[in-house]
Amino acid sequence: MCRILGALRTLLPLLAALLQASVEASGEIALCKTGFPEDVYSAVLSKDVHEGQPLLNVKFSNCNGKRKVQYESSEPADFQVDEDGMVYAVRSFPLSSEQAKFLIYAQDKETQEKWQVAVKLSLKPTLTEESLKESQEIEEILFPRQSTKHSGYLQRQKRDWVIPPINLPENSRGPFPQELVRIRSDRDKNLSLRYSVTGPGADQPPTGIFIINPISGQLSVTKPLDREQIARFHLRAHAVDINGNQVENPIDIVINVIDMNDNRPEFLHQVWNGTVPEGSKPGTYVMTVTAIDADDPNALNGMLRYRILSQAPSTPSPNMFTINNETGDIITVAAGLDREKVQQYTLIIQATDMEGNPMYGLSNTATAVITVTDVNDNPPEFTAMTFYGEVPENKFNVVVANLTVTDKDQPHTPAWNAVYRISGGDPTGRFVIRTDPNSNDGLVTVVKPIDFETNRMFILTVAAENQVPLAKGIQHPPQSTATVSVTVIDVNENPYFVPNPKIIRQEEGLHAGTVLTTFTAQDPDRYMQQNIKYTKLSDPANWLKLDPVNGQITTIAVLDRESPNVKNNIYNATFLATDNGIPPKSGTGTLQIYLLDINDNAPQVLPQEAETCETPEPNSINITALDYDIDPNAGPFAFDLALSPLAIKKNWTITRLNGDFAQLNLKIKFLEAGIYEVPIIITDSGNPPKSNTSTLRVKVCQCDSNGDCTDVDRIVGAGLGTGAIIAILLCIIILLILVLMFVVWMKRRDKERQAKQLLIDPEDDVRDNILKYDEEGGGEEDQDYDLSQLQQPDTVEPDAIKPVGIRRLDERPIHAEPQYPVRSAAPHPGDIGDFINEGLKAADNDPTAPPYDSLLVFDYEGSGSTAGSLSSLNSSSSGGEQDYDYLNDWGPRFKKLADMYGGGDD
Repeated sequence: MCRILGALRTLLPLLAALLQASVEASGEIALCKTGFPEDVYSAVLSKDVHEGQPLLNVKFSNCNGKRKVQYESSEPADFQVDEDGMVYAVRSFPLSSEQAKFLIYAQDKETQEKWQVAVKLSLKPTLTEESLKESQEIEEILFPRQSTKHSGYLQRQKRDWVIPPINLPENSRGPFPQELVRIRSDRDKNLSLRYSVTGPGADQPPTGIFIINPISGQLSVTKPLDREQIARFHLRAHAVDINGNQVENPIDIVINVIDMNDNRPEFLHQVWNGTVPEGSKPGTYVMTVTAIDADDPNALNGMLRYRILSQAPSTPSPNMFTINNETGDIITVAAGLDREKVQQYTLIIQATDMEGNPMYGLSNTATAVITVTDVNDNPPEFTAMTFYGEVPENKFNVVVANLTVTDKDQPHTPAWNAVYRISGGDPTGRFVIRTDPNSNDGLVTVVKPIDFETNRMFILTVAAENQVPLAKGIQHPPQSTATVSVTVIDVNENPYFVPNPKIIRQEEGLHAGTVLTTFTAQDPDRYMQQNIKYTKLSDPANWLKLDPVNGQITTIAVLDRESPNVKNNIYNATFLATDNGIPPKSGTGTLQIYLLDINDNAPQVLPQEAETCETPEPNSINITALDYDIDPNAGPFAFDLALSPLAIKKNWTITRLNGDFAQLNLKIKFLEAGIYEVPIIITDSGNPPKSNTSTLRVKVCQCDSNGDCTDVDRIVGAGLGTGAIIAILLCIIILLILVLMFVVWMKRRDKERQAKQLLIDPEDDVRDNILKYDEEGGGEEDQDYDLSQLQQPDTVEPDAIKPVGIRRLDERPIHAEPQYPVRSAAPHPGDIGDFINEGLKAADNDPTAPPYDSLLVFDYEGSGSTAGSLSSLNSSSSGGEQDYDYLNDWGPRFKKLADMYGGGDD
């Protein structure tokens, strides 16, 4: 038999107690009033108060948000207050009437300022004895009865009970383990059964939340539950015998965690930013703020309501905005938004759960910053009605006036940036007004030159607008229009020739002194009395003369169309006109003389040199005429051979091919190779015609089958041109320079080789040989050397045979001398150092050796020199007796020496 007792009646009192213990004080919070917003906070509690049980929440209004407040209780042994204002019980005790009222103090930690509020606790009505008994009963859940056989037939079991879920509030304070239900089977009367539960929260993570007594089947919870983590547990209960055999089918047990209001609303952002255009009408949407609550959104604990706590500044109205309490939409509720007065509003938004119930709901706040954006509700206004400026004539791209405006809109926005427009006074478009992007001033600029003689002053009408149109309903005031007066300053301008260039047509060949034309310039300065002087700038051929006063042009030479200064039959001359203004100004003009051709040039044969074969075949010579004149004074041409010498017409014949070309051929069958000059008469088609006899230099040579000359002396016979001769001479000069450089290099190389000879040939005994550094000719016995004597000094004949009185001071004496070391005839190179050291020691011990400042003889080189000893020279004593004037005759290289010794006492 299935029995389900009223577990809900057991849980309802606990649920009601927890709901009532989390209430907040009622009443509205006064805006910007430091202290407790209520005088008395009330809460309804059951008689028994548990340790740590939350009772109610007190609120403290902190206007500037900088105060650090510390809470205290008048009954600290029974009640304490957290930093967030939550009042809770310090110990477990039954609530009596004496403990139903106490005080809460709030003290500023810095200023020690103190506030207090009263807390009143009331007892909930006591339960009757019958209801208390029912609440103490534990619900019992029976396993459904199994199908049994009766009299051999299968008996249909009674329909299973649907086990209702168990509702358990979150954040329960115990004591734990807390019994929930008892699970049992009808078979426990006959069998010894064991009970167990499986599923998340029991034997699956999170494990150990629910436990069951295996003997009694008592299901208990071991700790507080959190609905925000797990909102529902699904367990399965099992019954087995002592052998582990299943005696009942598992049953499902669902435990719902009942939500408690233990989470405050949280805004998605602590600071929200929004914008609204100035001048917006009431009802204009601004922004939406959103808060979330971790509690059950389908219960009162998660149902939020919004409201505006404060608005700063409070002008022009303290309620410029309102908020939809359900959606969080902020809209305007009053007119008068003006960015020029208030640019930003700050709203404190509060979100409260429990559908905004100030008594039981939890709250939180955020800040909404609303920026009033600018619209073009202020037109630009000129600071003056008339502006003045001046500009010299013919100047452009210059600023002549600076227009200043004021605009109350936000700077550097399209509603503030000014755009200037010229509405009158400038029909030809000579002015524009550009906007300075930094100062917003209008810069009146001349873009086209202005002539003082035409316009002396401009009166411009200008208007100022913004880049965007004005807001609806706003018109431009008269101050948005101004007048600009621009004065044109007269300056001295350049004279100009008319026409320029001036073209005249004349026949070439005009004689000197012919007046061609008068070329004058005009002065645009009509209000200045000035004179113009004319000068010549460019006359390439020096054909023209210019009158400086009246500009009359006269020829001073014959005009020649064929001159290299004439291009395309036109001769260009440039003239300068200068006035006498301050400062003087000048202008240039060009005279173009178109020269008509006359027949003043006779034609010439072209080419002037040619070659042909000794026989008429296989080639001939084609010729034409060169005439510097042009049609009709040039071709067609008439070609003919001269009458003399007589051999010309005998050997040659000329045939006219067309008006410009003719062909010269041999008239005889063979003409000996050589150079021949053939005079040809050419006549042009001018009126009257001009004729000229030109000589064609023809080289007759032996030819091959292709008609090409094969003579060896072709180049010599034909003659070399000037360019070829110069090229050959340059090649010869370069070759000579190269040869000279090679010789110099060889000589330098020989000298370097002689200087390095001592190191190059290690086999030579250089110590006992004479090194020949230069050949200076005779004068001493230095031509024939007996090197064997140098190798063996002992074999030299005795010095006694030498006459007395001619011995050198540095020669060896006759008397006995210390024995100097004697080298072998072929010494080894390694004994050089030993030989020198031994000779040095012998010289040191020799009493007849010369002093330290005289020549030391380390080896004997023979005798017989007729030169005296150099040690006998004494320039300081004998220099004065010499005559050195002859040094002046030796050239500039000895001039310094002559000055030193030939100057006498000076």
